[in-house]
Amino acid sequence: MKGCKICGISDLETLKFVINHRYPPKFIGFICNYEKSSRYVEVEKLNELLALNKKKSYFVAVLVKPDKEILEKIKHLPFDYYQIYDCTPEEIKEIKKRYNKRIIVALTIKDKSDVQKYHLFTEVTDIYLFDSKGYEKSMAFNHELIKKIKINKPLMIAGDIQINDHLENYKKIADIIDISGGLETSGVKDKSKIDIFLNRIKQVHNET
Repeated sequence: MKGCKICGISDLETLKFVINHRYPPKFIGFICNYEKSSRYVEVEKLNELLALNKKKSYFVAVLVKPDKEILEKIKHLPFDYYQIYDCTPEEIKEIKKRYNKRIIVALTIKDKSDVQKYHLFTEVTDIYLFDSKGYEKSMAFNHELIKKIKINKPLMIAGDIQINDHLENYKKIADIIDISGGLETSGVKDKSKIDIFLNRIKQVHNET
């Protein structure tokens, strides 16, 4: 287990808590252009949030089929990765070249045929993310579908992961756990759940 990603941070207080935790996540994700999500953050607010010293974490822009307008609006922000949904390999290649960002290709999974699409993105991605079809709904998918694939790049897993799951089981199939809704209470990030999760990830990491 190489670490975790906490996604859907949208307020300054929670971001400060996450960054300054004794076991901070390797990645922190911000929803940049998917307005259907309750975790969506407008560019003006991103300017405020991302002014913080990220310390040991990487900032990730979560983008669903981004157009040039949003890419131009966020290009000045200190994102380390762009996590991209619903783009072709050619579109991602152009984004990577134009904006000089590392890429997390997000593949939404329902069945085995969705998993096999990872072959198409080998040349353009730095990290693979296997997620559910639910986007903001924190839906699950059958993680067994990705258990046997062999990828020579880091593999991130998402899809309705909860803090009381057997997190040690995920290290058998992925390098990085991506969690969002599982750290919320009534749709809002819960610092007590974040604390439990980060401590458990550290424990699993130590056992690796």
